[in-house]
Amino acid sequence: MYRTTLRRRPRTLSLAVALLALLGGYLVAGAAPAAAADVLLSRGRPATASSAENGGSPAANAVDGNPGTRWSSAFADPQWLRVDLGATATVNRVVLRWEAAYARTFTVQTSSDGNTWTTIHTTTNGTGGVQDLAVSGTGRYVRLYATQRATQFGVSLWEFEVHGTGGTPPPTNPPPGGPIVRVSEFLADCPFSHRLPDDPIIYPNLPGASHMHSFFGSRVTNAYTNVGDLLAGATNCNPVVDTSSYWVPTLYADNQPVEPVTGIFYYLGEGVRDDVIARIQPFPLGLRIVAGNARATGPDETTISRWSCLHHNEVGASKDFITCPADSMLESYLDFPQCWNGRDLDSPDHKSHMAYPVGGDCPATHPVPVPKLRQVLRYPVNGPASRFRLASGGGFTMHGDFFNAWPEEELARRVRDCIRPIIKCGTDGRP
Repeated sequence: MYRTTLRRRPRTLSLAVALLALLGGYLVAGAAPAAAADVLLSRGRPATASSAENGGSPAANAVDGNPGTRWSSAFADPQWLRVDLGATATVNRVVLRWEAAYARTFTVQTSSDGNTWTTIHTTTNGTGGVQDLAVSGTGRYVRLYATQRATQFGVSLWEFEVHGTGGTPPPTNPPPGGPIVRVSEFLADCPFSHRLPDDPIIYPNLPGASHMHSFFGSRVTNAYTNVGDLLAGATNCNPVVDTSSYWVPTLYADNQPVEPVTGIFYYLGEGVRDDVIARIQPFPLGLRIVAGNARATGPDETTISRWSCLHHNEVGASKDFITCPADSMLESYLDFPQCWNGRDLDSPDHKSHMAYPVGGDCPATHPVPVPKLRQVLRYPVNGPASRFRLASGGGFTMHGDFFNAWPEEELARRVRDCIRPIIKCGTDGRP
């Protein structure tokens, strides 16, 4: 009896295992397939808008993945922002990261052709901040259509994120270093170098004639500096091949000078159409550019710079100084014009040889697209805005000067390999 039991147990176990295997196969066969992971479809895609407040706030800023840049419209209703996903996509989530100027009433719409629109979400009591919307729709184009502003300003988004499946697929053969990020960019990390009341663009050969400036990059810049001095001089930039000079009016907190803890200078292709990006040219050696208005008497349409609080987008941004929380830093960002007249390295007013794009292209008067230089500075101060002033005056007088001394072949390589093909590169000019 004992032996018989021993003989039968394997049969019982075998039958149980078989039944479990059969049941398991049934469960696997009957289970619904897992849904494909949703992805961010809009980053780096072509974007257009009904208007832009100025040349420093184009539609492309809302899809560049940079939380420190924004699209801002004219001060009127209605306004819209549209992104082209490249191909038909299924859209199930839209995230709106508003600046302080947000929309009270708006719709989110999709379209197959950019002309006929289907509404997939409506809001009549928008609160600003970050709005994470669950939606359901299909289309190649996705549009935010704002019909009522919440403030006296326009509407403004740090980021317009469209999530789902489909659209233009990512590259099938990413490089060994990782996938290509479809952002037209390379950068130079150039810390603070020195401080002088000099300006070799506005007041050449006149030491002490300017308000106080804080210089970045080249360590040799003074009132007498020319392009040869820069090329031969020392720099603190990463990469060290960038011997250009960058400078801004010195910031004072409680009447004491304060220098940024970081000086990042991005070279971008954004702000113009993809076909314009494809023909961007390197800056000519010795080009000088001034952006912003040092003589402004108040915030107006000439105020290209913006002030914000690091890691506190909920505070918003301002053309003048802003009060930042105790755990933050005061951040300044400024976009330089990216259209050159093709002739002059400078002009009598130091601005007329350059222009901002219009409608995604350079105007006929300034037909040569060059990289957009974006200056981002972070100051280790916070608290009441009343504490701060610039050497040139209020926060709305923030301006930047750029004296190009990139070696010509090195700059040309970065434009060829990073800007034109719309690839995000690091300080070494590589993906």
